[in-house]
Amino acid sequence: MPEGDTVLQTAGRLRTALAGRILTRSDLRVPRFAPADLTGRTVLDVASRGKHLLTRVEGGLTLHSHLRMDGAWRVYAPGERWRGGPAHQIRAVLANTEHTAVGYRLPVLELLRTRDEDQAVGHLGPDLLGPDWNADTALRNLLSDPGRPLGEALLDQRNLAGIGNVYKAELCFLAGVTPWLPVGDLAAPTAVRLVTTAKQFLEANRDRPMRTTTGAALRGHGPRERLWVYGRTNRPCLRCGTPIRSADQDSRPAYWCPRCQSGPTS
Repeated sequence: MPEGDTVLQTAGRLRTALAGRILTRSDLRVPRFAPADLTGRTVLDVASRGKHLLTRVEGGLTLHSHLRMDGAWRVYAPGERWRGGPAHQIRAVLANTEHTAVGYRLPVLELLRTRDEDQAVGHLGPDLLGPDWNADTALRNLLSDPGRPLGEALLDQRNLAGIGNVYKAELCFLAGVTPWLPVGDLAAPTAVRLVTTAKQFLEANRDRPMRTTTGAALRGHGPRERLWVYGRTNRPCLRCGTPIRSADQDSRPAYWCPRCQSGPTS
């Protein structure tokens, strides 16, 4: 599932391609909204909210989409071959005279009134990359269920919006605890530092084509050193050399160093 920084970058590409231009083609390939035609309307803005995308169109309409695990928006020039996947995976096409935006494998695609956007995103906690960010609120949300495993609490977008499985693993590593540690067992300074680090991670990577939490990309090191533990099963920990372990947590892979991180492992 894309992290909040990836979704923010997607919103930026769509905004550059669509905002301020009149749609010459509109094709929503989901049964409920297939009859809708946005042709002739101007795209006003494209915004991200956590992992949600909001394409606002003239006339008080918003096209809400979510990428989830493997959805994607691709932008093409006129005449350019569409390479995002086979035609049957296309869920939306928005085009103007200069660009065509194609949405592939979008599990969430709906057209709603802009005034009703809260129906789609009102449940989200503070957005790590948004103007509503509030660290105190995010911390309270995160700690509201003391018995909940930390990894699950970090991925719950109702607590704070924008963390995906990559940042979950990296944040737990830098906090020195496993993803299964109950949030109520976090020391208070660690909990505060965790929320602060989450904000720093997403801010640092919001404009980077290649995400890093170790700074390796900035030092010219290889891609295997860009992340502390995520995707590094059986590879040596970059800090202590112990092989990284992985296991499922709530149907997603979790990664940890058995030496650097304390706490339960299931």
